[in-house]
Amino acid sequence: MKRHATSVWKGTVKEGKGSLTSQSGTLSETPYSFAGRFTDESGKNGTNPEELIAAAHAGCFNMALSNMLTEAGFNPTELKTKATVTIVKNDEGIKITNSHLDLTAEIDDIDQSKFDELAGQAKDHCPVSAVLNCEITMDSQLK
Repeated sequence: MKRHATSVWKGTVKEGKGSLTSQSGTLSETPYSFAGRFTDESGKNGTNPEELIAAAHAGCFNMALSNMLTEAGFNPTELKTKATVTIVKNDEGIKITNSHLDLTAEIDDIDQSKFDELAGQAKDHCPVSAVLNCEITMDSQLK
């Protein structure tokens, strides 16, 4: 299975603008720009790569955890995960240094230790976690 997306960029890095289109069509010439990536004006300037990585990480993690819970005999009522990707500029350049997962879960008949075990496994082994070259941290809460 292969998935793809296309980026078109026009102009210089700071003044230019780009668009992203995904294979599914969910993104269709979705705008992105330097201001949307590196300033507080992100909402006005479309999306940005880090926001998309955060969405991918949260979604992948939830699916991995749901699968692990189901295989272990638990029914996940709701898994809500916010992924926060940190990007820094230092002497080495610009780098994603961390992806932090904030999980709130409703799961029938699970104890805290089993929840922590499966959430930790999902954090470490979902495909997006595996591809990220950064520290991955997590806070989790069982309702």
